[in-house]
Amino acid sequence: MGGSRPLALIAGPCVIESRDLCFEVAGRVKEICADLGVDYIFKASFDKANRMSISSFRGPGIEKGLEILSEIRSMLGVPVLTDVHEPWQADEAAEVVDILQVPAFLCRQTDLVLAAAKTGKPVNIKKAQFMSPADMQNIVEKATSAGNQNVCLTERGTTFGYGNLVVDMRSLAIMRSFGYPVIFDATHSVQRPGGVGTASGGDREHVPCLVRAACAVGIDALFLEVHPEPEKALSDVAAMLPLDSLKSVLSEAQAIDAVVKMSEVSGSKSQVTG
Repeated sequence: MGGSRPLALIAGPCVIESRDLCFEVAGRVKEICADLGVDYIFKASFDKANRMSISSFRGPGIEKGLEILSEIRSMLGVPVLTDVHEPWQADEAAEVVDILQVPAFLCRQTDLVLAAAKTGKPVNIKKAQFMSPADMQNIVEKATSAGNQNVCLTERGTTFGYGNLVVDMRSLAIMRSFGYPVIFDATHSVQRPGGVGTASGGDREHVPCLVRAACAVGIDALFLEVHPEPEKALSDVAAMLPLDSLKSVLSEAQAIDAVVKMSEVSGSKSQVTG
């Protein structure tokens, strides 16, 4: 992903709830992306270590989780992405997945960023809710200091008061100016942290408009958490996009992206010839 390449998609359930769910989601999203000609990366977390409540479902753990991700990768033939929360998890996860992800709350944890980068695998670093986009250049420098240039950055909203997030669309352009691919996480951006007391709430109805806006600014990939029945999900119930809505959202995003990328290419050619 990156440069003038078409929009890619990172999508899957928030957390690995079961093997069957992961295969259902990955299989259906793969079909949608094949129909639209979109490169697809499956995403799911083996552990959600920063849940609101001690009673919240965290996932199957690293051993079982990586086993399921490995099966998805080999049997469905799609690359996979997962989070790592502690430095020791990086090497183990890197043996299975194609992309390691550093969660937003942990993006300033130097040891974690370095451990992920040192694996040599591409690393997706999510911008913290409390950081400015300009500050993410320091995080990029941490990762690349380990000799790994395969870094991408994800925008997922900024804290605005208590229990609310907003997306500053300038963030996408600022982070893209660093020279690395930028991803927009439209589903976490509509979260309402702590919105229902022991869990996060959210406004999933705003996902499509945020997707359109981000694509109009210019991004390299979309990050969407999707679920066949979000109301029955074990995490991010109010923010995940229903799987049945994905194709229409992605089609609109793809159309906007094509116009923007064409404009970017034309603009760069004009600068060179001018």
